[in-house]
Amino acid sequence: MRDDILPLINVGILESENPELELHGNFTVTGLPDGSVMHTPNDADAFFTVKDVVIGKKFHWERREDQSFRGSAVVMASPGGLKWVVNRIHVEEYLKSVISSEMSANASLELLKAHAVISRSWALRILDRENIKPYPSAPDPIQTAGLSEVSRWQDNDDHRLFDVCADDHCQRYQGITRQTNPAVVEAVEATRGMVLTYGGEICDARFSKCCGGVTERFSTCWQPVDVAYLRPVRDCDMSGTDFCDTADAAVLRQILNDYDRETPDFYRWEESFTSSELAENLRLRTGHDFGEIVELLPLERGASGRICRLLVRGTLRSEIIGKELEIRQSLSPKCLKSSWFDVEKRDGRFILHGRGWGHGVGLCQIGAAVMASRGYGYREILSHYYPGAQVESLY
Repeated sequence: MRDDILPLINVGILESENPELELHGNFTVTGLPDGSVMHTPNDADAFFTVKDVVIGKKFHWERREDQSFRGSAVVMASPGGLKWVVNRIHVEEYLKSVISSEMSANASLELLKAHAVISRSWALRILDRENIKPYPSAPDPIQTAGLSEVSRWQDNDDHRLFDVCADDHCQRYQGITRQTNPAVVEAVEATRGMVLTYGGEICDARFSKCCGGVTERFSTCWQPVDVAYLRPVRDCDMSGTDFCDTADAAVLRQILNDYDRETPDFYRWEESFTSSELAENLRLRTGHDFGEIVELLPLERGASGRICRLLVRGTLRSEIIGKELEIRQSLSPKCLKSSWFDVEKRDGRFILHGRGWGHGVGLCQIGAAVMASRGYGYREILSHYYPGAQVESLY
């Protein structure tokens, strides 16, 4: 397939009152009928820079940085009087940044190939959403002993002005800011057009940073349906040692970008809160005053142990919270690493003993990095994390 007919993807980079855009090289600037402004590059070396892009939004590594991108920039109005900067770019070029943003550009070639296939699968599935059978609608919240229940989960159909966003909500995409290694280009070109499929349909290839030893079922974290290739997998070698249980600095440098390496306790972790701290975190997140927190009681866990329904009992209010991301964001202002935790009350504090980093569905990035370091090929890595899925070439 020629580059001029490759699928185009629209990526939301930044929403701001007055986004700052710098053009480098020759661009044509065009006003569109809807009031948007399109900045189209006229040569291959042209790029644009967006100032103060938020990365890791609502997670513990949240920060701002200037980022540069190839392709076109569209500045459009968004609800509430703000503006979005959207990058329109060919999918294959998009992937060169995604796999360098999701991990280090210096990762091993087989790991980069595996990630190129799953990131391409996820993106092309989004672009082909009209031909993909939709997931069932979310069921009404379960009422337990008269308690109110809030169940929320974010997903890739949240966006309306563009196809995908550039942050962890979708796939990290940080433009040519992260794309620094020829191996990245080699991995994308070596797998050009390759996707994971199951039953003749492109796979919804999810992934997370560290599964903690067991991957999670799709329905625990996302829509209320079980997906055959996104089922629990024991993430270990023949001896029973978890792949993602590693302190190998060389392997971790492959998968963790500089700001990710600020999080060394990804496999097993601990967080501690007073009752008042939890109450304030919950108030800021939910808008409700729970009073003093008396109990955190897991009501339902997924196959890996991740909590998807948590009873929060306070002196003024009690509520059931789900799914896993809502739990993580409600209890901690920096977002818990995962919802796979046990609760201990000691000396007036709630101590959470946790496992893993992320939702745990699909490929475990640190586990996959260890597999690649031990000589597994990208197809073996994919078959391990997506049982029953096939690698096929679309173009």
